[in-house]
Amino acid sequence: MQLPFVNTVATGQNINRLRTAAGLSVRDLQMIFGFTTPQAIYKWIHGTAMPTIDNLVILAAVLGVTMDDIVVVDNINIRCG
Repeated sequence: MQLPFVNTVATGQNINRLRTAAGLSVRDLQMIFGFTTPQAIYKWIHGTAMPTIDNLVILAAVLGVTMDDIVVVDNINIRCG
């Protein structure tokens, strides 16, 4: 059986690529989200954390893409029984 999972590292790479393509700096995103530090954004980019759903919606709008364009979903094989 295959189960989907969010590949956080690949998703972070996507966020970084899309951010750069949009001409935005990490500081720009920090200001858009109203974060006091850029740490959350760096965590997204490095794949150690994921944006919350509401932040993902905002990120997609800011980057001009869909959430599906940001999140990378892979499959893992598991054995049953």
